[in-house]
Amino acid sequence: MPLDSTDKKLLSLLQSDSTDTTKALSLKLNLSATAVYERIRKLEREGVISRYVALLDRKSIGKNFIVFCHIKLLQHSREFLTRFEHEVVKLDEVLECFHVSGDYDYILKVCVSDMEEYRQFMVTKLTTLQHIGSTQSSFMIAEVKNTTAFSL
Repeated sequence: MPLDSTDKKLLSLLQSDSTDTTKALSLKLNLSATAVYERIRKLEREGVISRYVALLDRKSIGKNFIVFCHIKLLQHSREFLTRFEHEVVKLDEVLECFHVSGDYDYILKVCVSDMEEYRQFMVTKLTTLQHIGSTQSSFMIAEVKNTTAFSL
C-alpha cells in the first residue's frame, strides 16, 4: 500500500510519541481529529502499524549488559534450523534473533544485568539447546545509535 505524505508524517509523529492524542496529532497535521483517527485505524488494519509498546530504559531496570552471540549450528538441515528457532524464541534474555549469511548461522542480541548473568544464561540455557555447534560472544562497549523509528 503506498503511503501519501500525510501518512508518512503521521507515522513519524507516532514513532516519536504514540501517546499523542488524535487532537494533538490533528493540530500538527492540520487535519480534523476524525481524519487522523481514521488514518490511524486504516494504517493498523493494513498492518503498517503492527502494535504499540512502551520502550524501557535498560539501565533503569538493571539490564545494561548487551551481548551479540554468534551461533553456528551443526548442520543446516530444515530440522536443525526449525528446532533451534523454536527453542530460541522462548529465551527471555534474547531480545532479537537473526538468521544470517556468512560464517555463522544466527546472531542473537542478549540483554542481561552483568557478565555473571550472561554466564548463567550460556551454561543453563543457550548451550542446552540442541544442534548448536559453536558460539562466539561480542560484548557491547558503547551504544552509538539505538532507534526504533524508520525514516519515511
